[in-house]
Amino acid sequence: MKTFLRIIGGLALAGVIALLAFIFVPVQVSKPARELAADWQPEPGQGEYVLHASDCVACHTAEGGEPLAGGRAIASPMGTIWSTNITPDPETGIGDWSYEEFRAAMVDGIARGGTHLYPAMPYENYRLMKEEDIRALYDYIMADIAPVQNEVQETHLKFPFNLRFGIRAWNWLALTHDVGFDPVGTSDLQDRGQYLVEGPGHCAACHSPRTPFMAQDGVSTSDDGFLTGGVIDGWNAPALRGEGSVSQAWPVEQLAAYLATGRNAHSTANGEMGLVVEHSLQHLTDEDNLAMAAFLKGLDGAEVELPKSFAATGPTPLPAPETDAAGKATAAMLIEANPDMPLGARLYSDNCIGCHFANGKGAPGIFPELQNNHLVTGSETGPLISVILNGAEMPGTAKRPMTLRMQGYRDRMSDEEIAELASWLRKAWGNEAGTVTATDVATVRAASDSH
Repeated sequence: MKTFLRIIGGLALAGVIALLAFIFVPVQVSKPARELAADWQPEPGQGEYVLHASDCVACHTAEGGEPLAGGRAIASPMGTIWSTNITPDPETGIGDWSYEEFRAAMVDGIARGGTHLYPAMPYENYRLMKEEDIRALYDYIMADIAPVQNEVQETHLKFPFNLRFGIRAWNWLALTHDVGFDPVGTSDLQDRGQYLVEGPGHCAACHSPRTPFMAQDGVSTSDDGFLTGGVIDGWNAPALRGEGSVSQAWPVEQLAAYLATGRNAHSTANGEMGLVVEHSLQHLTDEDNLAMAAFLKGLDGAEVELPKSFAATGPTPLPAPETDAAGKATAAMLIEANPDMPLGARLYSDNCIGCHFANGKGAPGIFPELQNNHLVTGSETGPLISVILNGAEMPGTAKRPMTLRMQGYRDRMSDEEIAELASWLRKAWGNEAGTVTATDVATVRAASDSH
């Protein structure tokens, strides 16, 4: 699930004056990039596939609720946003919406009756989807999804964010791309990957930085900031292009394995990405996950070597990578009985070394690497602290049904000890990141205690 909550902050940065200046900007509904024939019909299964590719289930399903019936509470500094019911119930859902009204919500963020949707709905990305896919999704929801009567709690944000007409100003600034898909033309496979990444997959919503108005600073391949990394809901969404990115470090089959299963020889998916794998990417075909991996790999001009087969059905053992001097020094420290060993190293030896090993490389497909791990070294320390405190879980997928769980250490370590361990991890094996304080840990502990 992708919350996109920081987008809303763009209204604050725009300011009340800007909102008033654009209050009379007319509601704009985009014309289709391609008109469909009157007798057009979707391919069998197309609508359901688009539903999965677009990751609709995660946001529009409350915990323990009926799929797509809405009611999921999304916290934000401005108040709680409640996801809407998108089942075809005529009273509480979208059962009486026309296709034109559905399409306007998808690509322009305008609901039935002209109400502007909060941009937690990624219409900034969905406007790049093909007309055929939007129509297939509509037909599938209306014909194949069971209507669920579920009156979702109304969203009430703080002033001035409760004035939805102000979103017209935000749209005027953010929706700078024409509707429809514009392929680069590298290859059929990479063009397919580009479409899935830019459009239904809306990867830029997390993995692109934000403008001063909190619009995505890079929605498509033509934008310089596209997929150069961002922060979403307190989590680092790492860069998917450029030096040091996983797209350049991992081979195509390992990228595809991560997308399809949430795990590969290097890492496991956590946070928002874990939900994306669970509700979306694991349901895509092998070819489509390979297509996205190939597109990301070739985004900066790197040579794309396609595997002969898709290596997503099990862990792929790799030769032990060479370790630089810093990595060797760290490993030696951990396996020697040195009474002067720092507290962080001793805590790692006592609690972590059995799974992640002295070299920080973990076990392929099971325990993630800690060396050059973006969760460990990212600017946002909350996720690392939370994993140490509360543990983590990677649900099983169709290709990798085993659920992976890491225990939490909140009852075993104090705030000071967790801060020492986290700080040590962020500097071990050549990692170069700042320290973590006991206050940082206490803040995360208190937040998790309140849930």
